[in-house]
Amino acid sequence: MAYKTIVYESKGRIARVMLNRPRYRNAQSRVLLEEMDAAFAQAVADDEVRVIVLGGVGEHFSAGHDLGTPDELEDVARRPYPKGIRGQYQRSWEVNVENSLRWRELPKPTIAMVQGYCIFGGWLIASTMDLIIAADDAKFLPSFVQYFSVPWDLGPRKTKEILFQNRFVSAQEACDLGFVNQVVPRAELEARTLDLASSIAENDRFILRMIKFAVNNAQDAMGFRSAVRAAHSSYFLIETGGRLRTGSGDAPPAMRRLDLVKKAVEKSRK
Repeated sequence: MAYKTIVYESKGRIARVMLNRPRYRNAQSRVLLEEMDAAFAQAVADDEVRVIVLGGVGEHFSAGHDLGTPDELEDVARRPYPKGIRGQYQRSWEVNVENSLRWRELPKPTIAMVQGYCIFGGWLIASTMDLIIAADDAKFLPSFVQYFSVPWDLGPRKTKEILFQNRFVSAQEACDLGFVNQVVPRAELEARTLDLASSIAENDRFILRMIKFAVNNAQDAMGFRSAVRAAHSSYFLIETGGRLRTGSGDAPPAMRRLDLVKKAVEKSRK
């Protein structure tokens, strides 16, 4: 399959899915997310592949959702969702929640390889992977996004502290909190990630699959999947509230998200 917004390559037991929109800091358009989904399916179908690595081409892993690049606007015009709340909900659910839950359940071990900015939607897709290796320059900005795994990623109290302040989390802090598995020098990120992937790939594929499913099932028994599904309703209430209010001076949701990112960047530079 020919991809436009990602690079897919498979070498031996390791497949790599690389976001390839460096001009836009790997912002996640609908096309990119669809191609990610197809690439993951391709890796799962390849019996030789035992580990899947997700990364981003260029300086940054992902600056999050695509809020209006020319490519995204053209795609929205060409393939519109139904008008009104029904279409808005359908897009939000299909593009961000269904995809994410499916990627979390991929039957092979997955590793996110993160450098630079990992903002909002970047956190979202990284959190669906089994392991995360971060460069020492990685900067994570979690938020109340469609697939809301942050309380499980960081713990309830730390989630509140960070989200209430709308602040970045350094690679080392993310590691200390258990979201990131390892922090490595930026120059060694690819080599160290592939070394880990190779080490995992040496093990029996069926045992790896059963370990992953057992751990995920333990989370689900504690309410993970139900909590994520329920959180999307609260997220969507915020989104539709911003669209439905008139005369209040509220900015559209996309602009509000941009403002949050700008404020977080300003704080991180002080």
